[in-house]
Amino acid sequence: MRIGFVINDYKTEAPAFTTTALALQACNMGHEVAYIAVEDFSYTKNGQMGAHARNAAGKKFRSPNVFMKDTFKGEKQLIEAEHLDVLMLRNDPSADLDERPWAQYAGIVFGQLAKNNGVVVLNNPDMLATATNKMYFQYFPESIRPETIITRSVEEIKSFYTAHKKHIILKPLQGSGGRNVFMVNEQSGNLNQIVDAIGRDGYIVAQEYLPKAKRGDVRLFLLNGKPIEVRGKIAAIHRLQAGGDIRSNIHQGGSVTVPRITKGIRDIIDIVSPKLVKDGMFLVGLDIVGDKVMEVNVFSPGGLGHASRLNGVNYFEQVIKAIERECPD
Repeated sequence: MRIGFVINDYKTEAPAFTTTALALQACNMGHEVAYIAVEDFSYTKNGQMGAHARNAAGKKFRSPNVFMKDTFKGEKQLIEAEHLDVLMLRNDPSADLDERPWAQYAGIVFGQLAKNNGVVVLNNPDMLATATNKMYFQYFPESIRPETIITRSVEEIKSFYTAHKKHIILKPLQGSGGRNVFMVNEQSGNLNQIVDAIGRDGYIVAQEYLPKAKRGDVRLFLLNGKPIEVRGKIAAIHRLQAGGDIRSNIHQGGSVTVPRITKGIRDIIDIVSPKLVKDGMFLVGLDIVGDKVMEVNVFSPGGLGHASRLNGVNYFEQVIKAIERECPD
């Protein structure tokens, strides 16, 4: 089986990334791997999705560092959809929001073309097109969502702020990785300035503050709507904030521990899974605080390597096996 992994840019990839570990696992399980940066797509004269890809050597690798170095030094070669069995979209559109807006939707657009060419595309690009911002989350059942408004009206946000005892979260509708996320309370200073700063990127999400967020959040991984589980250990991490920061993102300085998978978390999984399965969201990361989901990451959920190390198991093998089941031929 030949699997193409779509990334934002070779320069921004790292050995510790979940995408790298997935590609390495696929390679070590005997599959061919092609890396595709979003800038390298093309529509070929044959009417197919094409890409100038870097191909992993047909051998096993001991470490992600060696794998990346060996693969990324290779010359790019033009491949077409007919040369691929699976295309895994692992680029984050939000990462290209500022400097490369033309690249934001390239993965989705060429993923749709590849799907039309008969390639298995994960996650489903047709539904990813509806999930390029946080509005997608608002279509999940209300019971698992924090109370939220999405607006550019300062007055609307002020009313929401007052209604929630002057303690809310503000963040951009488009974005990821904890960028421009603010906790706003009476000690925060000028609300107008904060709204203005976030509003430069478009619409603003105002969300009720959940006191349990002080204890961090749980990033939990779902595969075809079910938790990834090995030897009774579920793929999840408890992310803790760095001192003085409201964000639990690991690259923002947060730390990780093994979480307790509560009945509340299992109830959340049961509630969100039907929509994720219906939408063809193959690999997803849920960010959970208490009994609420803060975010559904359907593009490039990271942290699976942390979950593997904390639990002493290999979750990446389960993902590749699931990909194999998507392509029984």
